[in-house]
Order: sequence, then structure tokens, then C-alpha cells
Amino acid sequence: MKPRQKKTMIILGALAILGTAVGLVMYALTSNISLYFTPTQVFNNEAPQGRGFRVGGLVEEGSIKRQSDGLTVHFNITDTAKVIPVVYKGFLPDLFKEGKGVVVHGKIESGGVFRADEVLAKHDENYVAPEAAFALKQAELLRQAGKAAEKMPAIVEPKE
Repeated sequence: MKPRQKKTMIILGALAILGTAVGLVMYALTSNISLYFTPTQVFNNEAPQGRGFRVGGLVEEGSIKRQSDGLTVHFNITDTAKVIPVVYKGFLPDLFKEGKGVVVHGKIESGGVFRADEVLAKHDENYVAPEAAFALKQAELLRQAGKAAEKMPAIVEPKE
């Protein structure tokens, strides 16, 4: 082989190895990404089916129910527009309370129940994740727009 051909083969081999490495990294990232969704998005089937993802919102008032085993907890998460029932088996964070922010990680089961394998409670009175704050604000605006539309009188066209 000529030196030019050797150099071309080395470059092509290096590019093949680099491409394989990039492909493996991308595959690992896509299989480990945990996306964040609101209860409204989950209700609208925008969340992945059969894959783990995160749902964030507020723990609905009066929804926390503990089973006799002491570990299994049923509660609801809301974004003020939609409600998602959640089941979690394990120890809850100390800051987990009704009306407070929470992010849960898990999967949707048949019947629309979210089976959580991790619960993260809001860590500070003033902090809200930017995605959760945006989603809560959007849900509240949609709810207010719906109430305003209900209160509007019907428009009747005048007879000629």
C-alpha cells in the first residue's frame, strides 16, 4: 500500500470507531431519559406508554390514603385541571404533604393509575420547578378561560 492509501484507511477506520461510539452513547441516553409530564399531558395520552417518566404537580387535598402495611400510599397529583391517581410503596420524604409540590417517577398501569417507584417532594417553600410552574400557570389559565366562557351570555343575532 502507498502511504496515501494507508492514511485514508486510518482516517476511515477512526471515523467508523467514532461513529460507533457516538451511536452507543446516543442509544444509552435515549434509553435512560426520563421525561417530565403534567397530569393534563398524561390525561391527553402525551406521555409514553410502557416506559418510565415523571409526573409533577400538587398533592391533592384529602387524597392521601395509607394501607395497613405502612408502606403503600395512594394519593392524587393535580395541576388544577386534571388529576392522576398514584400508588407508591416505600418511605415518603419528610416534606411530602397535601397541597405541596411533588414529582413522581414511574409508569402508567392499566386503569390509568400511575405506579410510582420514586417520590420527590418540594424542598423549599419558595421553589417550584420551572416546568411545573409553567404547567400550573397554563392549567389555571385554561380553567379560568373555561369558567369565563360559561358566564358569557349567548349571542343572539337580531332579526331583520
